[in-house]
Amino acid sequence: MPGSPRLVDLVQSAIDGLLDREGAALAEIAPELGELHAVARSFLAGGKRFRALFCYWGWQSVAGRAPADELLDAEAPDPAAVIDVAAALEVFHAAALVHDDIMDNSDLRRGRPSAHRQFETQHRQAGWGGSAERYGQAAGLLLGDLLMGWSDQLFDAGVRATADASAAWAARAEFERMRTEVTVGQYLDMLEEDSWRLRDETELLSRAQRVVVYKSAKYSVEAPLAIGAALAGAALPQLAALRAFGLPLGIAFQLRDDLLGVFGDPELTGKPAGDDLREGKRTVLVTLARRRLPGSVRRLFDELLGDPDLDAAQIAMLQTAVRESGAVHDVERIIEREVGTALAALADAPLTRSARDQLAELASVVTARSS
Repeated sequence: MPGSPRLVDLVQSAIDGLLDREGAALAEIAPELGELHAVARSFLAGGKRFRALFCYWGWQSVAGRAPADELLDAEAPDPAAVIDVAAALEVFHAAALVHDDIMDNSDLRRGRPSAHRQFETQHRQAGWGGSAERYGQAAGLLLGDLLMGWSDQLFDAGVRATADASAAWAARAEFERMRTEVTVGQYLDMLEEDSWRLRDETELLSRAQRVVVYKSAKYSVEAPLAIGAALAGAALPQLAALRAFGLPLGIAFQLRDDLLGVFGDPELTGKPAGDDLREGKRTVLVTLARRRLPGSVRRLFDELLGDPDLDAAQIAMLQTAVRESGAVHDVERIIEREVGTALAALADAPLTRSARDQLAELASVVTARSS
């Protein structure tokens, strides 16, 4: 992208600016808040920035101001608006991950201690009274809440920089819908982990699919696209085309994540091998595997799945059961089908050609990844 800053760098710059401003505000309140700010900064450093990319290309698919080989053009309208909004999505995502790690009792995130574990370590090393674990979880919850508030600030900055008031309101409405959907999707995920034994076996797959849609597919791909497009003043046919592309791609994105949660390389994923097995995730992959397992194997599988103390041999046994069931092949076929559906929706979509090309490229990146 000659002559044009990379989008991820612009998004990181917006995030860093937010952190600098909020860090100064926290320092005025109490010096002890420096640790809270440090964990926030470390958590917001790096990452794939997929949501920011989908937001930008949703915007670009409608605005259509930049040349195909550049991300931003000096003459493009409201570039600051879409950058702030894209950055806000990344800050919100960080908040969701902090809360998610607490609910899943995860030790690692991107190869580093999860936020609540960092606070727990701080408590233990300082020799404070009370429970280090409880302190870590409580501090993590508060950090997640703080990040959500900061996300809202960045989003508001973006919509205020948008000249079209109706577009700004439409983007805000999409953002609010996204927050509701991902929150209830997370609740449904938690519900399935603890209630699946009392459900009819014939319902388990559709319930797992529902979690995929609301916890991840809409949130990770469809909503960022719609937010960016709305900010650019998208017409209903343009929004419909982006949703027709975004939802199936989001489903494929999460199914790839489910495969990585069972078979991913810890060096690449930054999480322990078989982490989803220890957490007892009732994913589409696991549900399809259980359908194929013989009764005795299924009973052992169910007994082990969700045990946080699974050792390497037990993880390997569960991985083998999933692989030999044929579920991995089934999920790969579903991913291929959903990506095909998404790309077909782009073919004649009323969107800019450069954006359609970039979205097709992104579809390959997010569904063929190894981390």
